[in-house]
Amino acid sequence: MNSRERVLTAFAHQPPDRVPAWCGASPEFWSKAKRELSLDDEGLRRRFGDDFRRVFAPYHGPPVELPPDATYETPFGVPRAGIGYGQPLDHPLAEATLSEVHDYTWPDPALIDVSQIRDEAIVYDGQYAILGGDWSPFWHDLIDLLGMENMYMKMYDQPELVDAILAHVVDYYVEASSRIFDVAADVIDIFFIGNDFGSQRGPLLSTPMFRRFILPHLARLVDLGHQYSLPVMLHCCGGIAELIPAMVEVGLDGLHALQTSCRKMDLAWLKAEFGDKILFNGGIDSTNVLIRGTPESVREKTREVVELLMPGGGYVAGASHDTILEETPVQNVLAMFDAIQEFGVYDNK
Repeated sequence: MNSRERVLTAFAHQPPDRVPAWCGASPEFWSKAKRELSLDDEGLRRRFGDDFRRVFAPYHGPPVELPPDATYETPFGVPRAGIGYGQPLDHPLAEATLSEVHDYTWPDPALIDVSQIRDEAIVYDGQYAILGGDWSPFWHDLIDLLGMENMYMKMYDQPELVDAILAHVVDYYVEASSRIFDVAADVIDIFFIGNDFGSQRGPLLSTPMFRRFILPHLARLVDLGHQYSLPVMLHCCGGIAELIPAMVEVGLDGLHALQTSCRKMDLAWLKAEFGDKILFNGGIDSTNVLIRGTPESVREKTREVVELLMPGGGYVAGASHDTILEETPVQNVLAMFDAIQEFGVYDNK
């Protein structure tokens, strides 16, 4: 099997030739690994055995004048600053009325540049599983626009206002990804989206509140992917065990990245409860194993996770965080990916 066939077989909950491998890494780790191993981008992906490739359609919004401390501005007009994605410097809809929400300057999905995305996917010649579509972090945009504590209060005091903001945000993401898929769905394999609904101690909102405010919009994105015959995979950090049944109900196909250090994220229980209903991606502890371990302990822990989650297909092996951090030893990451190759072989005779 090539990588694409391997991944799609796993999504079909059938055993491929071996467990597919996933590598998400911070730019800082990626640069360090390329330097230490004397490899270019594609060479590093191949050394790690990464079965996925990703294509992007950038948003080219109108020029904006950033506040002095801002690093960039989101498409929704929120200035941010700090390491990585940073933190919002302002919450532009914190005191907005419902009419002001509707009158707000929402981003234009026509400004998504889809001119190159098909060619970027075709380069891989059907050899790898191609991730595409807009990242669609609508939960984070809601927090940015209102402020977190304010958002929670408005869910109780002004639920119609929260509904209106979410509708506008997800309208944008649905149209943006539709434009991407209209030109490239036949060369994209998986609609990959991301929203972190969990913390170390559990979900960031109760199951009833998740179902009331968030699930209908997650369902819209899942339905969109399925309209283009694409499985949909959600990146979601944290302890989200209580939310998984709702995700399964709306037809979500894959869940990344299984933070095992969080409350109730026990891999054996997750596999038993949901392993035949949703693909799991990740589960190899990024902190206690990859950062703090040795190559020998990483190899053993990787073996344990792979052998636990691989039966019957429906599993992609990788780290338990969306990006491997700079402080992670490169030799530990190599040990993880080598162990996936060693222990993740199916006996399909």
